[in-house]
Amino acid sequence: MPTHTPKNIRPFHTVLVANRGEIALRVLRTVRRLGYGTVAVYSEADRDSPHVQAADRAVCIGPAAPAQSYLNIEAILAAARLAGADAVHPGYGFLSENDAFADAVDAAGLVFIGPSGENIRAMGNKAGAKRLMQGWGMPCIPGYEGQDQSDEAFVREAARIGFPIMCKAAAGGGGRGMRRVDTPDALPAALASARSEARTAFGSDELILERALIDPRHVEIQLLADSHGHVVHLGERDCSVQRRHQKLIEEAPSPAVNAALRARMGQVAVDSARAMGYVGAGTMEFLLAADGQFYFMEMNTRLQVEHAVTEAITGLDLVEWQLRVASGQALPWQQADIRLQGHAMEVRLTAEDVPAGFLPQTGPVLRWRPPTPQSTGHDVRIDSALREGGQVSPHYDSMVAKIVAHGRDREEARRKLLAAVRQCVLLGLPSNQGFLADCLADAVFVQGLGVHTGFVAERMGLPPAAPVPSAHTVALAALAAQVHNLPTSDHGHVYAGALGQGQAQGLLQWGGQRWRYRIRPTSCPQASDAGTGPSTAWEVQCTVLGGVATAAISGSTYAAISEGHAVKADTHTTTLTHVQWQDAPRTELALECQGLREQICSAHTDHGVQIFHAGRAWVFECPAAHGQTEQAAGSGAVLAPLTARVLQVMVSPGQTVLAGERLLVLEAMKMEHTLTAPFTGVVRELRVQSGGQALKGALLLQIEAEAA
Repeated sequence: MPTHTPKNIRPFHTVLVANRGEIALRVLRTVRRLGYGTVAVYSEADRDSPHVQAADRAVCIGPAAPAQSYLNIEAILAAARLAGADAVHPGYGFLSENDAFADAVDAAGLVFIGPSGENIRAMGNKAGAKRLMQGWGMPCIPGYEGQDQSDEAFVREAARIGFPIMCKAAAGGGGRGMRRVDTPDALPAALASARSEARTAFGSDELILERALIDPRHVEIQLLADSHGHVVHLGERDCSVQRRHQKLIEEAPSPAVNAALRARMGQVAVDSARAMGYVGAGTMEFLLAADGQFYFMEMNTRLQVEHAVTEAITGLDLVEWQLRVASGQALPWQQADIRLQGHAMEVRLTAEDVPAGFLPQTGPVLRWRPPTPQSTGHDVRIDSALREGGQVSPHYDSMVAKIVAHGRDREEARRKLLAAVRQCVLLGLPSNQGFLADCLADAVFVQGLGVHTGFVAERMGLPPAAPVPSAHTVALAALAAQVHNLPTSDHGHVYAGALGQGQAQGLLQWGGQRWRYRIRPTSCPQASDAGTGPSTAWEVQCTVLGGVATAAISGSTYAAISEGHAVKADTHTTTLTHVQWQDAPRTELALECQGLREQICSAHTDHGVQIFHAGRAWVFECPAAHGQTEQAAGSGAVLAPLTARVLQVMVSPGQTVLAGERLLVLEAMKMEHTLTAPFTGVVRELRVQSGGQALKGALLLQIEAEAA
């Protein structure tokens, strides 16, 4: 049994935040507001990160790999000693639910701003937590939490529970090490995959099984408990919109919870927290069935990512009350004093390729322009550590920002959040920004009551389909690709000038679709601006070339090859007027098209141009030559879909593999990604090994198809 370490509860003067990114910034904001000294820690990869600049002092705690920095308990304690901190706030993720860390902080004579190690141990293992909760009368989902972890035991217990079932990592959360299994024959592979991911993420491959509820809602109760035995709940949050069992959109209160159900759920959560002697902020997570029955899933013994929606409807700063409770103060309210005002919603902005199955992405942040209070009002909050010129690292989580909106009712909060998301510009790497806007605008989400944990698969598809740019968007991308080559006045007006009747032209590619574009000045007297030359009108002609295989181009006639037949190309012509740069760095253009004035943000890359237009980011490649074609899908080249560490290689050169057979496992942003054979064939070339790194787009291995 672990040694019990008494929890230090006393006043302190300087807080070290043992985390990074947006949560470190968010915690530091409150710590500074309350007058405490602040200390940040950072890995070598985060030396220039915003959270480092936001603290009074900062200490480097190791290399980029989390195990050597943000998960290194001794390094963090040494940083506290060096910087003179006498309290530690863990944020969320990393060591926030590590009982050994909480005990080590207490043993070092510091104040851990969170629950005791004993509390964390009690709830940190799903199997043990369920056994405790059942003893306190908490309703739990039928399942298996036994110590026999053999495949035979799981097969036997799954048959008893009945399919579909959920296979879950006992030692962690966040969707990692979690698999839904619908049939008995799929169970062995799911167990192996869940064990591997759980071992990587949490250091333990212990699993549990639970009956899978059909279309439940994910509802959680926020708790606050002081060291004097007083516990209150702050209402519920609905976190049903998820992908990979990880939350995307959260709201409070839940559309499916009335006052009576809220009181019942809140009471069992409070009673359980009081029974364990809990101290600090914590969250009881439940699945809510369609019949109104709720079941305990787990308790998160830390601040939640979605805590901001509770702050919005209660007016309380949860980090402030974590600090006050840790210093020994008593909560000043009774349950009846907690009032919920209005409605709040939050989205998690993530660096992911959504059409590729929410595949995490890394890369440069070329443009980051979040909505401002001037554009959205003061009921919108953005928590982020992004900065232009920075990087999204493969070593950490894919979430890069949270956007929160508050309104008098659910519809007002939804409208405000949707408007804010549609104004959130992130260029340089793929994100889920457009997908989030689609979810918020979906008819079922607008209505609210039809939302459940299968919402994304049911309404958006898995993976969701990629949006298709309009001809107008393509025309704007063509302008953005060439605008730096067009003459510009001192006031930023783009005009004909010395270009005369010359023209700019090139190719754009989006997905498998190509466009040939031509930009030329055109006569438009009403568009003239003093001092900018005779014309500021541009005719942009975009011709659809079809797929990546194109016929010869001659003059202004273009044709595409489709199944061996020439197809007449589709040409769109757009006239743009009053084209003018809006900022000194020349990243934002204003223009008019058919009387409608609009604005785009753009960024150039080595391979093309990215624009933000009509509430969404678009990425276009600029092929170097007209005859350039992509590698055929059936070539057998297996490329890295993201920058990642090679966790496991299952094949060797010369080995015959079957279509769909597992080839490699990559690990990035705390998630595992399995690559499979595109067809049956022989591995002719293998370029990676376990433990190595792979850059996005790199050739990992080559498969040669078997001769017919």
